[in-house]
Amino acid sequence: MNTIFNYSAQSLQELVTSIGQPKYRTKQLIQWLYKHGVSSYDEMSNLPAKMRASLAEVAPLVVPVIVDRQVSADGTRKYLLELSDGCQVETVGIPSRDAGVNGDPRRLTVCFSTQVGCPMRCSFCATGREGFTRNLTPGEMVWQVITCQDDFGMRVSNIVAMGQGEPFLNYDNVLAALRFMNSADALEIGARHISLSTCGIIPGIKRFSQEPEQFTLAISLHSAIQETRNALMPGCMGTSLEELKDALVGYQEQSGRRITFEYLMIDGQTDDVKSLDALVKYCKGLKVHVNLLKINHIEGSPLEPTPQKRLDAFVEALEDAGIETTIRDSRGADIDGACGQLKNSVSKR
Repeated sequence: MNTIFNYSAQSLQELVTSIGQPKYRTKQLIQWLYKHGVSSYDEMSNLPAKMRASLAEVAPLVVPVIVDRQVSADGTRKYLLELSDGCQVETVGIPSRDAGVNGDPRRLTVCFSTQVGCPMRCSFCATGREGFTRNLTPGEMVWQVITCQDDFGMRVSNIVAMGQGEPFLNYDNVLAALRFMNSADALEIGARHISLSTCGIIPGIKRFSQEPEQFTLAISLHSAIQETRNALMPGCMGTSLEELKDALVGYQEQSGRRITFEYLMIDGQTDDVKSLDALVKYCKGLKVHVNLLKINHIEGSPLEPTPQKRLDAFVEALEDAGIETTIRDSRGADIDGACGQLKNSVSKR
């Protein structure tokens, strides 16, 4: 279906002029869609009735619907959204643990999906078992954020493209979505508060380095040993770690921005001395922050999280090597918090 959410800012302008309206109406349309988050053209009071009727005919406005919502004890909320064609995607809203004087969280981070399913087949990810259905459109991604913002009743402060899907395999739509999120006419979130996480798609990394915005980049690394990474991330087997590092060096030379390595701590696979030494060596020559994550348990998976004592020792060794490191706060574990888990559990129900 050709909905209004299929369009980038540029193609919205082309749509507006194609139905006989002046270009300045594009800004008003974007504001209604992504700043005010209306669910009907009838609510767009400053647009001519003729324009609204034309838009409804050529590009229907069909907003995603929440089909399941779970709330964690830690305040995290996970949503399963159904799109206009019946496809479903997951979105997670994560309020900060620290609160303001009124008791409300100071910040709200949204982790949004970029594809329905995912073709990368990572062994630690429930979405990988689902397979790939289609790419999400710009507006479908922005509306995941709007859904969280409306449900929490507070402004979103941080955005992470780290949900279902590989963002760089949907590059143009993802960048169009990020620009709506950044735009003063839409969500108006600072570019440095918008992060994109990739498995390491080199053409995407090279293109991303050329973008004018200060969006930040995270790499799902998970192992700096080729054989281990191949086993964990079979969709990345065509890209060597050496090629990936060369691309990251080029990215930093071009953009000057720091990279984050996302690194899953998996008992007996990514947390031994050999893995640590390989990671330290891989970080050399890069301005990088390592984010260690305890793996989420997935039903039927043999992968288990690293014991806390070994995790603490891993952090200490990385910091001793001069590598800035944090352990990512695990959130939403009691509500099918990891990518794909809620969708799969709902399907079973």
